[in-house]
Amino acid sequence: MASTGFDTASLQRLGRDLLRCGEAYSKKEKKFLRQEGSKLLRKTKKEAKRVGKKTGNYHESIKRGKPYSYRRSNAIRVYSYAPHAHLIEEGHRMVTHDGQEVGFVQGHHVFETAARDFEPQFQSDLDDFLEGTVRL
Repeated sequence: MASTGFDTASLQRLGRDLLRCGEAYSKKEKKFLRQEGSKLLRKTKKEAKRVGKKTGNYHESIKRGKPYSYRRSNAIRVYSYAPHAHLIEEGHRMVTHDGQEVGFVQGHHVFETAARDFEPQFQSDLDDFLEGTVRL
């Protein structure tokens, strides 16, 4: 009795093709994320100008990070490494040297405002990116 075999060569070719396609998509996705991160960085720095400038350290500390994996998807962040950035962002108490509270400075919410304003542009860019990727 002859055994019936199953030829897996075509399945292996399909698997290699899918792997190559996935690698190409990954590179395009990282490039897209870097571009969008740069756009958000520009918008955030523009928003930070309304805070004012004393020394410029806050404005210089706003940077774009690298693409990274977060909760099984890719992401990129815009952040500030200045030690006082959270005080500008969220607000802070004004305290004298003897510990007496004399007021509260409201936060400017620079990153939050920039992200909210950037969201519609990101959605349209994402639609264009996905449409262009699917066409290939």
